[in-house]
Amino acid sequence: MKFKNLIRTLTAISMTLSTSLFAAENAVNLDALLKKLEQGQYQQSQQNKQREKTFIQQRSERDRLLNEAVNKREEQVKRSETLETNFEENEIKIANLNEALNKRLGSLKELFGVLQQVSGDTKSKFSTSIISAEYPDRGEFLSSLAEKMGSSSELASIEEIERVWFELQREMTESGKISRFEKEITLADGQKEKRSIVRVGSFNLIDDGQYLEWIDETQTVAQLTRQPTDRFQSTAADLYQLKDGYTGFALDPTGGSILGLLIQAPNTQEYIEQGGVVGYVILALGLIALLIAAERYIVLFLTEQKVKRQLKSNELKDNNPLGRVLKVKEKYANVASDTLELKLSEAILKEIPRLTRSITFIKIISVVAPLLGLLGTVTGMINTFQAITLFGTGDPKLMAGGISTALVTTVLGLVVAIPTVLLFTWLNTRSKNILHILQEQSAGIIAERAEQGQ
Repeated sequence: MKFKNLIRTLTAISMTLSTSLFAAENAVNLDALLKKLEQGQYQQSQQNKQREKTFIQQRSERDRLLNEAVNKREEQVKRSETLETNFEENEIKIANLNEALNKRLGSLKELFGVLQQVSGDTKSKFSTSIISAEYPDRGEFLSSLAEKMGSSSELASIEEIERVWFELQREMTESGKISRFEKEITLADGQKEKRSIVRVGSFNLIDDGQYLEWIDETQTVAQLTRQPTDRFQSTAADLYQLKDGYTGFALDPTGGSILGLLIQAPNTQEYIEQGGVVGYVILALGLIALLIAAERYIVLFLTEQKVKRQLKSNELKDNNPLGRVLKVKEKYANVASDTLELKLSEAILKEIPRLTRSITFIKIISVVAPLLGLLGTVTGMINTFQAITLFGTGDPKLMAGGISTALVTTVLGLVVAIPTVLLFTWLNTRSKNILHILQEQSAGIIAERAEQGQ
């Protein structure tokens, strides 16, 4: 028990000592904290005083600026009231002046309205007329006059009214003339060059055989990127070089619409290209047929001449069919007429392949060409229907390629077939004429031998 009491006593003593030490330490920290608070309050007080002093200074400045703004506002209000009064007075004056102007103008007001309308319409017509290429300043005059007539503050002079009439009369007069003048044009390669060009009324512009176009958006003259066929260009060249007299000229009375359609038409090369592979095959066969026909014509012509000379000569030659057939008579001079007839027939049969060689191939081409054209037609229509299946019928240009191939191959097949049929018939007739001469002479030999009783 005594031991336990001793432990309790020591514990109490230790707790008492710890509490004393903690209280002493806290007392030291609280004093330091109080000192710091006193220093912070002093510094804050100094800062507040400085801020208060700065605010007082700025307040007086702001009061001064506020007074100035109030004074300006009052001045602007007074000025606004003055301007508003002047505006109302000016409106009354303008209305009175307009009324007086309208009374003084009278019928002239209607005249100026018509003049404004005529100036605007004439400017629009002149901008698309090729005569403006020679007289480019009239469009600017009409435009300024129309703007001038649109305002009621300025009126047209007598000279301006007369010039409108003059420009209209000049347009009518120049539309019936052929004029030559200098003008900068845009070439087909994009380069610009000043040249002497010819204007044919209000219809066409030409430059040494080349047709030109008037671009109204830019008010410039340019060569057509693609010219019409040579027969139209030749007339333009003749007119360009003509100094006096008359000559024919391909005139476009629509001012360029017909010419635009002509240059869009495909030429021979483009026409053939539309036929595709089938078209080229047809043309190749046609060329082969022409070469064969030319060779056969030369051979048959020379053979026919040799046969004619042999008919007039008593000397038998081996360079012609008739000479070779007639030599059979000498070779079999002592045989019977039946045997001689067979020998002559045999000799004639030997000459037939030489005379009719390759002519049959021309006939085959005349039959195959339209069949190939039909093949191209079917192929083109297949492509057309495929385009319709994929894209519908909204855009005709998508179907134009297949239809062009179909039609062009048909035309090419007929173009090749018709001449080859005529060539085959002609060459076959010439070869039969030579064979007819051979058969005629052979029959004469047999008849002569029969008369001799052999």
